[in-house]
Amino acid sequence: MSHKNIVVITGEASGDAHAARMITELKKLAPDTVIRGIGGDNMRAAGAEIDVDFSELAVMGLIEVLKRYRHIKKIFNNMVDLLKVERPDLLVLVDYPGFNLKLAKEAKKLGIPVLYYISPKVWAWRAGRVKTIKRVVDHMAVLFPFEVPIYESAGVSVSCVGHPLVDAVKRTLTIDQAKTHFGLNPQHRILGLFPGSRRSEVEALLPIMIQAAEQVCRHHYDVSVVLPMAPGLDADVIKPILAQSTLPIRVVDKDFYELTSACDAVVAASGTVTLEIALLGVPHFIIYRVAPMTYRILSRLVKIPYVGLCNIVTDKALVLELLQDDVSVERLEAEMTALLINPKSKDNAEAIRQQVLTALGPSGGAHNAAQQVINMLKLPNND
Repeated sequence: MSHKNIVVITGEASGDAHAARMITELKKLAPDTVIRGIGGDNMRAAGAEIDVDFSELAVMGLIEVLKRYRHIKKIFNNMVDLLKVERPDLLVLVDYPGFNLKLAKEAKKLGIPVLYYISPKVWAWRAGRVKTIKRVVDHMAVLFPFEVPIYESAGVSVSCVGHPLVDAVKRTLTIDQAKTHFGLNPQHRILGLFPGSRRSEVEALLPIMIQAAEQVCRHHYDVSVVLPMAPGLDADVIKPILAQSTLPIRVVDKDFYELTSACDAVVAASGTVTLEIALLGVPHFIIYRVAPMTYRILSRLVKIPYVGLCNIVTDKALVLELLQDDVSVERLEAEMTALLINPKSKDNAEAIRQQVLTALGPSGGAHNAAQQVINMLKLPNND
C-alpha cells in the first residue's frame, strides 16, 4: 500500500502542541504517513517536516494582524502553491480560523479533503463561520462536547474527540520537588509570570507583570519570580523587557509542567496555557489586553461572558479575569499578593481542577483525533 501525504497547518504554540500529540498517535497507527506544513518544534519532534514556523503567524488582535498582513498573505500564497504541487491526501487545519478557513476554501477547489481539528470559537463570536465551514470543511473534530450540537444543527459532519490536555497534563512533582528541580529557594514562595506565546501579547503584558512583581517583592522578601519561555517565541522579544528591571527573574525554556508545578501563584495571559495551569491545580488569575480599537470591536462581537477557557467550559467564573483597563500595576500586585498569602489558595485551585476535568469530558483526545485522520485517509483501522 502506498503511503499517504497530509498537510497540517497550525498558527500558534497551543496548536503546535495539540497537532504534535495527534501526529504522535497517527505515527503509531500509520507509521508511513508523510506529514508536512506549518508548525513548530513540537510537530517537528513528532515527525513532521516544517515548511514555515508557526511563529511567523502568531499574532493576536485585529489591528495587530493588519500590521503584518503582507507577510501573512505571502505565507498563505506559498501554502496554496504547496497544495497545488503536492496534492496531499488530506489537509488538517488546527484552530487559527482567519487563515485556515481561507486555506480550506482553496483546498476545496483542488478537491483535497479537509479535516478541521479544534473548532473556531463560533460559540463565542462570528457564528456565521459555521456556514463557511459547511461549505469548505469535510469533517470537524472538536474538543468540547457542547460544540457538537452547534455543528450538527447546521448539517456539518462532526465528532467530539475529547481534549488532549486531559491526558497530557500531569503533575509529576510536588511543589517542593519542583522547586528543588529548578534550584529555587525551597523557603521562597514562587510567583510565575506567563505572558503568552505571541510577540504582541508579551510586549503588551510582560512589562506590567514585571512592574507588579517588583512591588510584590518589595513587600515580601521570600518571593522568587519565574518566567517560562513559550515555544516559538524569540528570546530577543523578552530580553529588552527584562533589561528594564533589576528584578532577578528566572527564565526557563523547558519542563513547562514542572515549572508550573513549582509556582505558588501565577498570572497568565488568556489562552490554552490557563487550562494547563488549572489542570495542574496551581492558583492563578488571567489577564488580557489588546489595542483599544481591537477591544471595542471584539466587545461588540463576543457573545459569552468569559475569556478564560476554565470559565468557558464550566460556564462559571472560577478564575479571576482582568481585561484592558483592569490590567494595572496596582491591581496585579493586589491579586498576586492575595494568591500568595491566602492559605486557601491551593485548596481553591484543586477544587477548580476537579470542576474543569469534569467539564472536559473523555480522555484519549489525541488518539481519537488521529483515528479520525485514519478514517478520512481510508486506511485500515488499527485501533
